[in-house]
Amino acid sequence: MALMFPRLARNFVKNGYFPTDEPTLERALAALAPSDGPMCIIDPCAGEGVAVAEAAHVLGRGQVQAFAVEYDAERAAHARKLVDRCIHGDLMDTLISRQTFGLLWLNPPYGDLAKDANGNVGYQGQGRARLEKLFYQKALPLLQYGGVLIFIVPHYVLDAELVGWLTRHFSELRIYRAVATQFKQVVIFGRRVRQRDQASDAVKATRGLLLQIGQGDTEAEELPAEWPFLPYTVPASPAEPEHFYRITMEPEQFAAEVGRLQGLWPTLDTHLGAAQQSLRSPARALSHWHLALALAAGAISGVVRSKAGRLLVVKGDTHKEKTLQTEYAERDDGSVAETRILTDKFVPVIRAWDMTPGSSTRGEVLTIR
Repeated sequence: MALMFPRLARNFVKNGYFPTDEPTLERALAALAPSDGPMCIIDPCAGEGVAVAEAAHVLGRGQVQAFAVEYDAERAAHARKLVDRCIHGDLMDTLISRQTFGLLWLNPPYGDLAKDANGNVGYQGQGRARLEKLFYQKALPLLQYGGVLIFIVPHYVLDAELVGWLTRHFSELRIYRAVATQFKQVVIFGRRVRQRDQASDAVKATRGLLLQIGQGDTEAEELPAEWPFLPYTVPASPAEPEHFYRITMEPEQFAAEVGRLQGLWPTLDTHLGAAQQSLRSPARALSHWHLALALAAGAISGVVRSKAGRLLVVKGDTHKEKTLQTEYAERDDGSVAETRILTDKFVPVIRAWDMTPGSSTRGEVLTIR
């Protein structure tokens, strides 16, 4: 079988990205077989999307929906050309329907988690905190029961905790060494089940083999060029995923929305009242009381020139003060009852900035209470 999507020259290790070599990819896909119905497959760490696109081609492109998640913007842009739907973002920042995919191709980032990552990204485990284990925990619920897992990780990641998860969640487990040995990868095949009896001899034997390979006591056999067993049939998916999106906005999407909406500037006049229509004059002259009240409420402000030629910049405001009144009353038993009454009082304050040329108070703020 020849690959339809050969890897590009820029496809190298970067930011935790360890691409699957072409011989390993080709041989791993030879272990798969399609079902009769429509299938949904996913690669949550897709890189350039080559692996999941090749899997869709092997299973029959016409009846497969290929989904991908990729953190790197350049690789995500390339993956979008090969798959049906691709999210540019971190898998931890996505919402994807559970138990929707018949094939989970999982080649996660490699490395230790930061010391504070346990509380920040939701890793749940007692063993060594690794990125591979975190992505396994996040991606496992996406795979439907009866679905096929292809898990590619360095062999030394297989500690007792991860091996326990694999033997508990999957049947028909098989492990092989990747063709390229640069990253010390192993390829693990399995079919998801609801629960396995950990005490059975078959499970114990599989568990022991995985632990020996993880500890380096045994080297896994190389992935065979011709698959010697019955292929793993990828089951039909019950429906396309209802949810498949990133929780936060992509930077490009956010920039496009800002460019389209222009923020608040187009509606600045509406929200902040910058554009006011000319006010109509009152029906009759305002009394001194009305003028004072309008000034205090801020309804009248701006530059005011008096008949005497005084030039003021006026701004009115109102604040609330409390007055305390204490009353005393004698009770029948001779004791004295004290009553304190707090009364709200609204005090108008008018501030005027004197801008009269030649005035002795020019530049000062005058307060009228």
